[in-house]
Amino acid sequence: MDLATIVGLVGAFGMIIFTAINTAGSIVGLTRLLNLPSFALVVLGSFFAVMVASKWTATLGIFGVIKRTFSVPTFNEAAIVQKLVAFSEKARREGLLALEDELEDLDDEFMKKGLKLVVDGTDQAIIRDLMELETSQMQIRHVENMTFLITWGACAPAFGMMGTVVGLVNMLSNLEDKSSIGPNMAMALITTLYGSIVANTTAMPWARKLANHDSMETSVKEMIIEGVLSIQAGDNTRILAMKLLAYLSPAMQRQLGPELIKE
Repeated sequence: MDLATIVGLVGAFGMIIFTAINTAGSIVGLTRLLNLPSFALVVLGSFFAVMVASKWTATLGIFGVIKRTFSVPTFNEAAIVQKLVAFSEKARREGLLALEDELEDLDDEFMKKGLKLVVDGTDQAIIRDLMELETSQMQIRHVENMTFLITWGACAPAFGMMGTVVGLVNMLSNLEDKSSIGPNMAMALITTLYGSIVANTTAMPWARKLANHDSMETSVKEMIIEGVLSIQAGDNTRILAMKLLAYLSPAMQRQLGPELIKE
């Protein structure tokens, strides 16, 4: 689980609840923020509006995408580097064809595809183009998911303003009924609050988290491309290890460096 997402959401909503209770001096302050029509207009209304701008498949899959923001993606970068270095050593000792038997047990499909192309004797430029194409298509899919959330974050405050207008119209239409002024004004303000909450505590932060995940996965794929092409080119294993270690965090570099870059 990604504690940053969980703690962040709990903290953000906790501050809203804390402020509502302490401003009113009792739990009544919290209940005043609960308004079903306002919730329906802002949350559901803005979601339906985003559907207009999105593909049906993206809409159906968005909740699965949101679920990913609550988990930390693992790409096993250290294991990938070790595997590529081992492949490099084997290829330099026994030739590229010696890698063929090793590929069947390889878990990383992206690396497997690249190394199969190497074993088949495919031109380096073609290998790079194919692997970069797969990476770019992955990024396009990621951007589609992020765009859904960013659009939701933009629509929610607008629907909040719509609710504000609805509340004000109802209030101004019934000024003679003083008992309706308070409820209508409350709806006018609460919808604005709901729009801000959806945008600034959920939709936009979720999109930013997915952007971080995309950056991490893209970096790993770039590392694999570099490793695969270096193996094909017959680069010195020590040089290959130094290239791949550059993609890792300083902590991982300190941990793996002595093992992979032997004197």
